[in-house]
Amino acid sequence: MANFDIKSGTKMQVAFDVAPGEELQFNMVCTFYKKIDESAFLISVPMKDGKALPADETKKFIMKYTAGSESMILAGYVDDEVKEGIRRYWKIRRVTEQRQLFQRADERLKITLKVKYRNGTALPGEEHEMEFRDGMTLDISAGGMALFLNDSFDVGELCLITLPRIGTTEEGRAIEDVAAVVCWQREVPKGSLYRRLCGLQYRLGQGEEHQRMQQYVATVKKRYKI
Repeated sequence: MANFDIKSGTKMQVAFDVAPGEELQFNMVCTFYKKIDESAFLISVPMKDGKALPADETKKFIMKYTAGSESMILAGYVDDEVKEGIRRYWKIRRVTEQRQLFQRADERLKITLKVKYRNGTALPGEEHEMEFRDGMTLDISAGGMALFLNDSFDVGELCLITLPRIGTTEEGRAIEDVAAVVCWQREVPKGSLYRRLCGLQYRLGQGEEHQRMQQYVATVKKRYKI
């Protein structure tokens, strides 16, 4: 579990976790009080519509805050409600989900594409030992994608993606070995074809690589009439 460092008094927006593909609703607010250890911290009781939210240990909470110029995410469950002096706090048991929120400059298409992926952090000479596995997109853009898969990645880990050929023209050729960094990861409900959904941001140059990806997404949009 990655380390985190948040100043006491930091304002946080809070949302209930949602099913993959649904949008988080940050309609509650709280204040970060202090870190207990690497897996637990205290926050003020979140407020919604001017009222304190009742504690529910069964629900997963997503908390968004600003660190410098970046927006960051923490996730966790209510472990206990504690009192220090005259104030009440929630003790949050953190889960493995800390991610940076990236601005989406590119249009994101809701499209199911079968892709190949593998861990991109192999040492030189070990690449042949790491087979590509099957995954499926939830959405895709020229800057990244949400990908269903069965493997577990750490936030910040590198992943290599092979996107399928779209159409029969030169523009529709497959794009191989796109490097992408894992921004977040969630488990999906039981019974799904895949066990996890993760958000990926491509590591592309600003010139030809990014233009090639923009052309690929434009071809997807045209081919599937999105």
